[in-house]
Amino acid sequence: MYKFVKRYFRQYLVYACVFSAFINILMLTLPIYMMQTFDRVFTSRSNETLFMLTLAATFALGISWALELLRARLMGSAGVIMDEHLGRRVLSGVIRHAARLEGKDHAQGLRDVAVMRTFLTGQSAFSLFDAPWAVFYMVIIYLFHPLLGAVATVGAVLLFALAVANEKLTRQPLRDASQAQRRSSRFIDAALRNAEVVSAMGMQAGVERRWHDFNAEVIGLQGTAANRALLITTTTKSLRTLIQVAMMAAGAWLVIDQHVTPGIMMAGTLILSRALAPVETAISTWKQFVEARESFANMDKLLAATHAEQGMELPAPKGLLQADRVTFAAPGTQRMTLKGISFELQPGETVGVIGPSAAGKSTLVRLLVGVWKPMNGAVRLDGADVSTWPREHIGQFVGYLPQDVELFAGSVAENICRLGDPATSHEAIVKAAQLAGVHDMILRLPKGYDTEIGESGTVLSGGQRQRIALARAVYGDPCLVILDEPNANLDAEGEEALARCIHGLREQGATLVIVTHKPSGLTQADKILVLRDGAVELFGPRTEVMAKFARPAGAPQMAVVKEGGNNV
Repeated sequence: MYKFVKRYFRQYLVYACVFSAFINILMLTLPIYMMQTFDRVFTSRSNETLFMLTLAATFALGISWALELLRARLMGSAGVIMDEHLGRRVLSGVIRHAARLEGKDHAQGLRDVAVMRTFLTGQSAFSLFDAPWAVFYMVIIYLFHPLLGAVATVGAVLLFALAVANEKLTRQPLRDASQAQRRSSRFIDAALRNAEVVSAMGMQAGVERRWHDFNAEVIGLQGTAANRALLITTTTKSLRTLIQVAMMAAGAWLVIDQHVTPGIMMAGTLILSRALAPVETAISTWKQFVEARESFANMDKLLAATHAEQGMELPAPKGLLQADRVTFAAPGTQRMTLKGISFELQPGETVGVIGPSAAGKSTLVRLLVGVWKPMNGAVRLDGADVSTWPREHIGQFVGYLPQDVELFAGSVAENICRLGDPATSHEAIVKAAQLAGVHDMILRLPKGYDTEIGESGTVLSGGQRQRIALARAVYGDPCLVILDEPNANLDAEGEEALARCIHGLREQGATLVIVTHKPSGLTQADKILVLRDGAVELFGPRTEVMAKFARPAGAPQMAVVKEGGNNV
């Protein structure tokens, strides 16, 4: 993240600092004008001097206005650059971590980008540029008179102490409120995804109650932080007014004793006001600063993890799939879902994966495609670990049909070509649809391949969604195709189309992994892998494994040979 800031934002920050320097120097215009008016115009009673001073001050203030406008537009452009260059990387990281069950802390990644963009264009960021110039203003006040400088220093120290107190008192409540808000958002997202179930079974009251509890926690934490911040803010305003009064009183006393002129007294008061303004602004906008700091930390953590997973692009694989002592447990749990899974498939081989519910079949396929990373062991495609292979590279060689099919809002063609450009891949789209046996069905839709399917494919039936998802899985002639319950929602016609698709993939030389509960899904398998309680119970040629199941109880058991010569 720091390298990203240095690469893309260094020039913006440098120019912003330069503009801030001139802006703060030009902020002396009004104090100087006030001092000259009191000490020269009033004593000389010269209209010409007053006119020239006013003209010079107007010109300087015009330049200051232009520089502030340029600085604001510069930081606005920095925010746009951040969104353009960082948004895609953050989204990629969010998707990757969410797929690996690590997405809870990063689910709001794009919101973090928006928070940082808003911060860059707000007063909080400008106060950071202006705050260092408080020292410059203090030096000028000391040059007027040490007593005025001492009053200004005491005032600045008191305001800084309030800023530190504000940080200490509000940091933890704001952080907890932000985390509680994210938990509430995730719960609402889950409720909306399951709105059909919630409505059908009358779960609205339960959802509302849970949301109310989440929201009450957020409101309570935000209220605690707001009350503490309000105390600091009101104290800051009153203290700043008191400091101004003290400065004016000290200046008046010095004027009475003829140590300074009335113009210096007024100029010193105005300069002190400018010196303290960034501190007061920082206190009043502290919530935005804390949110930006937390968002920056979240993105830094997310991008660091994403960068660590990037690797060199490898040659196109042929389909040699190996699982080597793979062990997996869901994050945050101690229960092993998979325990030492090992097997090997040569390019072009097909394996059927069977087993009772909760045996670990769906977990295994997620590990095979590389969206989850095993705790121990490795899944390799042509010798390369699929969990570390860059997803944008390996994705074109892998086809995956998950158990729960999700389509995207858009056309049928866009979904088949994996959200690519249908205009440049028309032949490949039609080829995938024909291979999946869904071409004729698509042509019967109102606009054929250009039919808009709605969000999550709501205009399609469950079987139609699954068949289009199958076409998406085989798009681009992948060398490894993994199908998790591919016939779960299919009718007889769909079953026949699936069988033809599997036959076509085998003829193309693709390596297939098919998870199924139906015997019809095993007819074309070369081998069968039987899972039970997260471990391999049987693995071997289909005829031998099926014979094992068909052997009467009490008959001698036949050893089924695993790849590598070990008996199961």
